[in-house]
Amino acid sequence: MERLRSSPLHANISTALDKHLESIHMVQARRKDEIVSASSRQRHGPPRCQDERVVLALAAALRALCLATRKVRTVLWCAFQMTLPK
Repeated sequence: MERLRSSPLHANISTALDKHLESIHMVQARRKDEIVSASSRQRHGPPRCQDERVVLALAAALRALCLATRKVRTVLWCAFQMTLPK
């Protein structure tokens, strides 16, 4: 979009994209933690408190990803509107 516009876009656009990518990485990390926790639980029996913390951390990461996705969609729509010819 910056090439089409021949000028840089607002800094908030790149910030929103960076936060979205960070949220994706966080969800991936929490999901890996959940998988490790589930596989160790099958071997050693169910420690419930630890599992709940892992699942709650994953839920919080998914919530953050949801919010970041909404923001990045809005930001990209605005950037697209600024890129269109008048």
